[in-house]
Amino acid sequence: MGSSWNEKPLGELISYISRGVTPKYVESADENAVIVLGQRCVRNSGLDISQSRFHDLSAKKVKDEKFVRMHDILITATGVGCAGRVSQVLDSLPYGTLTDSHVLTLRAKDIDPVYLGYFIKSKQYMLELMAEGSTGQTEMNKTRVQEEIVVTYPMDASVQKAIADTLRDFDEKIEINKQLNDYLAELLDALFAKVLEGADNWEEATLLDIASYKNGLAMQKFRPEGDDPGLPVLKIKELGQGSCGPDAERCRSNIDESVRIYDGDLVFSWSGTLLLDFWAGGDAGLNQHLFKVTSEKYPSWFVYMWTKYHMRRFIALAKDRATTMGHIKRSALAEAKVLIPSADGLNKLTEQMQPVVDQIIGLKVEARKLGELRDTLLPKLMSGEIDVSKVDLAQSN
Repeated sequence: MGSSWNEKPLGELISYISRGVTPKYVESADENAVIVLGQRCVRNSGLDISQSRFHDLSAKKVKDEKFVRMHDILITATGVGCAGRVSQVLDSLPYGTLTDSHVLTLRAKDIDPVYLGYFIKSKQYMLELMAEGSTGQTEMNKTRVQEEIVVTYPMDASVQKAIADTLRDFDEKIEINKQLNDYLAELLDALFAKVLEGADNWEEATLLDIASYKNGLAMQKFRPEGDDPGLPVLKIKELGQGSCGPDAERCRSNIDESVRIYDGDLVFSWSGTLLLDFWAGGDAGLNQHLFKVTSEKYPSWFVYMWTKYHMRRFIALAKDRATTMGHIKRSALAEAKVLIPSADGLNKLTEQMQPVVDQIIGLKVEARKLGELRDTLLPKLMSGEIDVSKVDLAQSN
């Protein structure tokens, strides 16, 4: 699929660029309230509407151009470590959705808007460097964004669309995997609730009886040396986002196996933000404040579900200690009761439960690899190095 290529400064390919409104926030929706998307809503993986708030239109009117439209490109414009994230509106939003003043909105002209959205995502590193200001607060320079980002694009609109569609196919497959995992997580919870109904005569134990909770290391003391490329460091942030990004710290490759993390390992952050999840972000080194949860006797589904069963109480305990940084003590694990079935009963339950856990991990790993392939293809497609007609998503699975 041949096509001649052109390049222009971003400013020549957008009809609109503006920060959002300074909202008059209200706590809940009514006839005068509209949704406001802020920094926390703009993720590199897509928009997170669950983090939105409400603006009272009766208290403060808004110009029509400020309302979010399909294909708008949203960039976080302020904040240390926050500026430069990019999302695009690719699905319908509730009528009257706005962005706040921490988000920069761009609208495409004379170019396929989805192509432009992906191109800007490919320049995220440049965007992050355009955030100017003090160490306490940075702000995106709108003029630099328009002048310094030079867009390379095929002149043929059908090729632009083909590239955009190919990249979106990756994202839609990743989203399908996430939706399947949400369903499987609900299924696990329902199955475990059923399991507990028949647990009256089971043996009592504690979490420390069924698993080892190995704390990570202060990885800043174990930096790579010489030619060692090292491993990304898995911290609470990385556990929450499910991956180690390019900005992740690195530790030496020869760390002890007990604090080395692989796909499928169960990880529990016990300090700060308490999280429990099966890791699927590739090999990593486990930082302090996180446990690697393993068991030589019990299957991973059993350890996971019982730890998860106590998470609400653990979170409450951590909240009580949040004057500095909320955490739980190992004694909380020793006090967390577990019910253990007979060996035969456990085997039968494992036949039912473990395949669900294995499928969740498999879908997460597949989504990560699709994202890595998309990110590898992105600059090559955007520069014409790879012909989009040669890309087959079906062969990449």
